[in-house]
Amino acid sequence: MKRINRIWCCAITVLALSIPAVVPAQSVNLDQLLQQVRSGRAADNQVNQQRISEFRANRAQQAKLLQDAKNLRAQGERRSAEMEAVFDTNDKEIIELDRQLQERLGSLKELFGVLQQTAGDARGQFEGSLTQLQYPDRSDFLTDFAQKMGQGNRLASLEEIERLWFELQREMTEAGKTVTFPTTVVAANGDEEQRDVTRIGLFNVVSNGNYLQHITETGRLIELGRQPAGRYTKRIGDLESASSGMHAFALDPLRGQLVGLLTETPNLRERIDQGGWIGYIIIVLGVIALIAALYRLIVLSGTSAKVRSQMKNPGSPGNNPLGRVLSVYTENKAADVETLELKMGEAILKEQPKLNSMLTFLKIIAAVAPLLGLLGTVTGMINTFQAITLFGTGDPKLMAGGISQALVTTVLGLCVAIPTLFLHTLVSSRSKSVGQVLQEQAAGIIARQAEGK
Repeated sequence: MKRINRIWCCAITVLALSIPAVVPAQSVNLDQLLQQVRSGRAADNQVNQQRISEFRANRAQQAKLLQDAKNLRAQGERRSAEMEAVFDTNDKEIIELDRQLQERLGSLKELFGVLQQTAGDARGQFEGSLTQLQYPDRSDFLTDFAQKMGQGNRLASLEEIERLWFELQREMTEAGKTVTFPTTVVAANGDEEQRDVTRIGLFNVVSNGNYLQHITETGRLIELGRQPAGRYTKRIGDLESASSGMHAFALDPLRGQLVGLLTETPNLRERIDQGGWIGYIIIVLGVIALIAALYRLIVLSGTSAKVRSQMKNPGSPGNNPLGRVLSVYTENKAADVETLELKMGEAILKEQPKLNSMLTFLKIIAAVAPLLGLLGTVTGMINTFQAITLFGTGDPKLMAGGISQALVTTVLGLCVAIPTLFLHTLVSSRSKSVGQVLQEQAAGIIARQAEGK
C-alpha cells in the first residue's frame, strides 16, 4: 500500500511539472492539482477537435488539387508520347537525308577530306614560318576552314577553297623573296622596340646588323644576346641597305638552328678559360719564351752585323765578339803558335755563353709545356670520372667541364711547345753561325801565324 501511494505521488508530480501553468503564489493541494489536470486535458481536446474540423473542411480542396495533379501528369505523358513520335519521324528523316547527302557528295567527300588535311598541315607549317610575322590573320582562317571540313555536314565555298590555294601559293612565293617590313622586336636588353627587319626567304630575319630569332610559341622576334662570329655578321649591313642585286649572306638553311649553335660555340677567351689555371701557366710560359726568343734574335742580329763589319776592318778591333778575339791576337803576337791558339780558344769560349744565352731556357719551356698540358689532361679526366661517379653518365654536360680542361690544356701545351722549339732552333742556329765565324777567323789567324814562323 505504501508502494502504491509512493508511485501515485510520483505520477502526480510528473503531471504537475508537465502542465504549463503559472505557479501560484500559494501551494495547492491534491484536489486542486487534479482539477488543473482535467482543465488541461479539456483544452487539448478542444484544440484537436478544431484541427479535425479544419481538415474535414479542406478535404474537398485537397481532392481537387490531387485531381489537377493527375490531369497534369496525364497531359505530360501525352505530350511525351507525341514528342517521341516526332523524334522517331525526324530521326528517320535525318538518316534518309544523310544517306542522300553521302550519295550526292560522291568524290567530293574525298576532296573535302584532302582540303581538311591540307588546311591543318598548312596551319602548322605557317605558324612556324617567318612569313607569319607579316600575315598573322591566315591562321584563324585555316583553323575555321579545317573545323568546318571536319564537321562533315558543312561544305566549303568556292571562295574559301580559292583562298586556301592563295595562301599556299603566297607561302611558296615569299620563300624566294627578301623583304623589309616593320614589326616589334625584343631587344637584347629585354625592351620591345618597333623597328624595320629584313626577312631572307623562310630562313633568317636580321635587323641592325644582327640575327633575330623567331619564337614560334609567342610569335615574337628576339634579338640574340650573343651573335655569331664577325665573318657571319659582317655582310648583314650590306644586305639591309641594298635595294636590288645579289649580295653575299651567311644563310642558315635550318631556319635559325645553325645560328643558335654558332652562338653557343665558345670563343677563344672561353676556350682558354676552360683550361683552368694550368692553361694560364702554359700561356704565360709561351709569352715568356716568345719574348726571350725575339730578344735573343734581335741581339744576335746586331752581333752578327757587328762581326761582319769587323771582318772588313780586322786592323782595329771593336767591342764585339770578333773584335775581342782579335784583341787577344794583338796582345799575344809575339807568343808561339800553341800559346796563341790556347789564348784565342779561351777568348772564343768566353764569347760562347753570351752567344748561347737563354737557349737552355727556351729548350726547357719547349719540353715543359707539353708536360703541363698532359698534367691538365690528367686533372680534367679525374674531374670527369668524379662526375661520372657522383651523377652517372645520363647528362653529358656534367662531364663536359673535365673533358674540356683535358683537351684544352693539351692543345695549349702543344701550341706553346711547337713554336718555342722552332724559335729555339732559329736562335741556336743564329748563335752557332756567329760562333762559327769566330772559330774561322781564329783558325785563319793561327794558320797565318804558323806560316810566318
